[in-house]
Amino acid sequence: MKSLPSFARALRKLALSATALFAITLSPAFAEDLNALVWCDHADPNFLKPFEDATGIKVNVKEFEGTGAGLAILDQSQPGEWDVMVIDSIDVRRGVDKKLFEPLPEDKLPFADLYPEVQLDQFTKIDGKRYGITEKFGYNTIGFNNSKVDVNDMQTLQSLLGDKYKGRIAIYDYYLPVIGMAALAAGKKTAELTEADLPAIKEVLLKMKANAKLVGEVTASQTALATGEVDILVGGGEWVTAGLSKENPALDFSIPKEGGILWSQSLAMLASSQKKDAALKFIQYVLSPEGQARLSTSSCYWGMPANKQAALSDEQKKVLRFDEQPGFLARAQLYPAPDEKLDKQMQDVWTEMLQAQ
Repeated sequence: MKSLPSFARALRKLALSATALFAITLSPAFAEDLNALVWCDHADPNFLKPFEDATGIKVNVKEFEGTGAGLAILDQSQPGEWDVMVIDSIDVRRGVDKKLFEPLPEDKLPFADLYPEVQLDQFTKIDGKRYGITEKFGYNTIGFNNSKVDVNDMQTLQSLLGDKYKGRIAIYDYYLPVIGMAALAAGKKTAELTEADLPAIKEVLLKMKANAKLVGEVTASQTALATGEVDILVGGGEWVTAGLSKENPALDFSIPKEGGILWSQSLAMLASSQKKDAALKFIQYVLSPEGQARLSTSSCYWGMPANKQAALSDEQKKVLRFDEQPGFLARAQLYPAPDEKLDKQMQDVWTEMLQAQ
């Protein structure tokens, strides 16, 4: 999801028992360390502690925001300093091109239990080798307070363009997913966008901006929805509303008929790691039903587990709209993946939208 690791640390919950997750002897003290470059959801002690208790492996985490920042940390680090990394699934190839990642043993990972739509082989599998495995996913779509809006209106992006909700909308300030949503509203496919599509996308963005009370980064936009400053968040989704649902059950999200923008995060193993066995154990834990449940409901932000067998409670599944995922995935499209020239043009369009009065 590109800027996903900047999600607000809004909730600290989900009590966990430190049960053994694998047939591994419990170590009374940490036998070794594992260094992980992660997004904030992986730093939750409730997620890490069961693995550490079960394996005797201490996980040292360093949080970063965005693929570029993560790759910059690796560039400035010594070989072998890091063992595993979280990365946008669509960016796995960037790491492979820099010879950073180790192929993963597919026979030791639960691919049969993963949603096939989020494995994204076109990005995570290069020359027949798997370099990243999807662990969590979700959507940039419409987040809203269902007690303040007509829920039927939230089933189409066109409702964001009229004046019915003028002054009651916030826009998530990240250009790629929201430009993707604008493209869907204009009847275009995110995988096929060209310079010729930008005028139509700009027109949609300007209509959204005219109705918006604010355009804000994750914390500001999420807070605006949670406090009632706005009733709709363009670019929101389960990552905004699910973790807050206990405090405010009216917070909801929809995948409109035009679709939503799919975000997907993957785990990769560093080729220079000297602790590949421990790294694989960690990846196996993350993809296990227990690890998936804890990661998907992390205190930093919630999201859908990639493993359909995730050990979630019925209430957690309801909040994440677990049973509706086949329909959501059928309508979802990937983040736009522009080349350098088109990316700059998209950013220029975004800047014009931000500056519009």
